[in-house]
Amino acid sequence: MTDASIIERSLRETDWFSMIFDRYFPVIHRYVAARLGPGPADDVAAETFLAAFDQRHRYDLAFDDARAWLYGIATNLIGRHRRSEIRLYRALSRAAGPDDVASHDDRVVERVSAERLSPELARGLAALSKGDRDALLLVACAQLSYAEVARALNIPIGTVGSRINRARRRLRTTLGPTAREVIDHG
Repeated sequence: MTDASIIERSLRETDWFSMIFDRYFPVIHRYVAARLGPGPADDVAAETFLAAFDQRHRYDLAFDDARAWLYGIATNLIGRHRRSEIRLYRALSRAAGPDDVASHDDRVVERVSAERLSPELARGLAALSKGDRDALLLVACAQLSYAEVARALNIPIGTVGSRINRARRRLRTTLGPTAREVIDHG
C-alpha cells in the first residue's frame, strides 16, 4: 500500500495512520537527533507524527510517498527548537572528543556528530541561515532529493538548489578544502 492510500484510509479509520508511524519514525527520529541531539529527538519526532496525524486531511494524495511531507513537518518543528540546534552545533564546535553515551541510538548520533560534525563544521552550520541549513541538512542527513526538499520546505526546486549551493560555498570558505568531501556528499 502506498502512503497516500494509507493516509486516505486513516481519515475514516484512524488506526491506519500507525502504519505511517511505523514506516517513518526511525528515520525521522535519526534526522531530528542529528539536528538537535538525542535529548529532544524523542519529543520532536513524536510531535512530528502528532502534527502529521492532525494535518492528514491536508495531505496531497497525488504523492504516493509521505517521506518528504514528514521531513517538512519535522524541519518546521526543529525550527521552533532553533536555539537548541545552534547550542548543539556550538557545543560540538568546542568538544574535544566524544563522551560515553548510554544507548545505541545515542552512540550512533554521537559517532555521526564526531565524524561528520567536526568542531569547524559545527561552527559553520551554526553560522548558516535557517533556510540554507534546513535545505543542506535535508540533503545531507535525510538524503532527500532536491525535489523532495522542495516539497518538504514548500519552496521551488530552484530555491533549493540556490540554498544548498550558497550553504556549501559558505562552508567551503569557512572550512577550506579539507571539508569538501563532507560538504559535497553529506
